[in-house]
Amino acid sequence: MQDKRVMVTGGAGFIGSNLANYLAADNDVIAVDDLYLGTPENLDESVEFHDVSVVDDDLPTEGVDVLFHLAALSSLTMHEDSIEGLRDGVRVNVEGFANTVEQVRQDGCDTVVYASTSSIYGSRTEPSPESMDVEARTGYEASKLARERYGEYFANAHDMNVAGMRFFSVYQGYGGSEEHKGEYANIISQFAHDIANGESPVIYGDGSHTRDFTHVSDIVRGLELAADHELTGVYNLGTGESYSANEVVEMLKEELDSDVEPEHVENPIPDDMFVHDTMADRSKMTEATGWEPEISFEEGLKEVCAPYK
Repeated sequence: MQDKRVMVTGGAGFIGSNLANYLAADNDVIAVDDLYLGTPENLDESVEFHDVSVVDDDLPTEGVDVLFHLAALSSLTMHEDSIEGLRDGVRVNVEGFANTVEQVRQDGCDTVVYASTSSIYGSRTEPSPESMDVEARTGYEASKLARERYGEYFANAHDMNVAGMRFFSVYQGYGGSEEHKGEYANIISQFAHDIANGESPVIYGDGSHTRDFTHVSDIVRGLELAADHELTGVYNLGTGESYSANEVVEMLKEELDSDVEPEHVENPIPDDMFVHDTMADRSKMTEATGWEPEISFEEGLKEVCAPYK
């Protein structure tokens, strides 16, 4: 992508700032963020930052060619802890999406790439294709499924290119742009930070739960390719490999030359809400754009650990 005016919502957050900084090398990039889960310190000076919310009127949409909509309340607990959380989740994740897309549409933008989630697949040890049946078990998942339906609406009613990217477990490490997320950062980043500082990483349950861990740089390339190919529909962004929490800890211990032992605690997430296993079927995205993950899990862990060594 070159010489485009691009807007990234959630642009000061973890994935959003990585995308905004990457695209700013060849494009005019606007980052929109209300700083609930972001910080402008993540952004390069070349990115134009606006401290506004996706539910606001008069967003800076003039001249925008491509919208990357990543803004969301992105944690299960944010939606489930209270009725206020549930309302905020609907407002930000659903209303905020429709509001932002409609504003860029009215200003002439016809290409939108947005963040959905792999959580809607539930627990699967086999690769999950986009064609399988999905359902909502949490308020977070319901909000992302609603977002996908509004994506269909804009594509069908307004002839827009609208692609929903179902992210799997995205990581980079505290040496990147995750540290500000704290308890909401990926477990790889949290575990690495604890182990490097001689503290016991806290593992829910027996640690057998698995995730398809995808490096943020591969996610960023996938988002750009989705826009470049003017995709419509939903697509997985994941590696097709999974590792357990126990395996992550052991590999981090080896990389950081540590003998610290993890602490296992009772899983605070109810069984009917907890996704035990995830793995992507990435074939649809690969066939559409040629995208493949470039950062192996071993390479990714080395990058996460490098600042501590």
